[in-house]
Amino acid sequence: MKIIFSIYYLFYFALIGVYIIFMPKMLSDLGYSKFEIGLTYSLVPFIRFLLPFIFKHFIELNRGVYTISLISTTLTTVIFLKSVESFSSYLISNILFGASIGISLPFVEAIALDRLSKIEYGRVRLWGSIGFIGVALLLGRVLNSPYDTLYYLITISLFTTIFGILIVKFDTIRGDNLETNSSFSLFKHFNLWLSIFLMQVSFGGFYNFFTIYELEQGISLELISILWSFGVICEIAMFLFQGKFLQKNLLNIIKLSILITALRWLLLYLFPSNIIILFISQSLHAFSFALYHTATITYIFILYPQKRLAQQFVLGVGFGLGGAFGAILAGRVYGEYMFLVESIISLLAFIVLLKQK
Repeated sequence: MKIIFSIYYLFYFALIGVYIIFMPKMLSDLGYSKFEIGLTYSLVPFIRFLLPFIFKHFIELNRGVYTISLISTTLTTVIFLKSVESFSSYLISNILFGASIGISLPFVEAIALDRLSKIEYGRVRLWGSIGFIGVALLLGRVLNSPYDTLYYLITISLFTTIFGILIVKFDTIRGDNLETNSSFSLFKHFNLWLSIFLMQVSFGGFYNFFTIYELEQGISLELISILWSFGVICEIAMFLFQGKFLQKNLLNIIKLSILITALRWLLLYLFPSNIIILFISQSLHAFSFALYHTATITYIFILYPQKRLAQQFVLGVGFGLGGAFGAILAGRVYGEYMFLVESIISLLAFIVLLKQK
């Protein structure tokens, strides 16, 4: 069982890695403006935000819907080959892509949290980080043309679909249906959800423009790939050893991770071309992503009886609505002060969480 989960995470986050690290550069090479890139990459997270509301009221997230989402993920990456030359066509295909990938991960996360211990989850989940770092290191060296990026994206999405389908047999969760989902409320823990939203808004500049931003600082694409990879190596280390952290107060762990994230963005603002500081900043990814992510989804898993829907809302409110606003905002404020703005936003995420009990 753990092997299947590990391989799924490996390919799923390799897919995300290609999409985040190399697709924005591909669009820039094809003549997209910074605002167009930001708007384009706001669509996928915005669809992620809408999906939980659809599954709360209209559709039950079951094995069949999950399987369809996996197959659709691969099909939409193929559509990218025809649509990427046109801004409007690519926007539409991104909507399809966002709807597809926005379903599969919450389904898998709920099963993983249900079937694995906290320590096992961290060790299985680290394979997603390995997949991410693998494509960051490999593609930074071998990409020769914009369309090479799409060919890798299609291939990786196919393997994600294959191993994702194998996970269905481990699904033993019961009780997530339209009747029980209707009682789910974001307002019950509003400050927590607002903090999750703001935290992901603060990642807008990093996820969508870090590669482009550092290229303009004179850093080579190969070194930027190494920086991405180093951050993920630190993330992997945290996934391996975070078990002791997760035995403590989860809410305090979340607060600590947010404060460290604010420091991380501040360092990028103050020292955008200092190689040593860039590596230090990337090392903090262990806290701002790995520890924060595991502590948050575990905390939400405990708070709500609707396990799958709760994980969808984590993805929808955070990486969805927060990611969409973050991408648009980063596209608007792109420049010298972008990471200063991100640091202030993450501080706001910490402040609003102080009222969560």
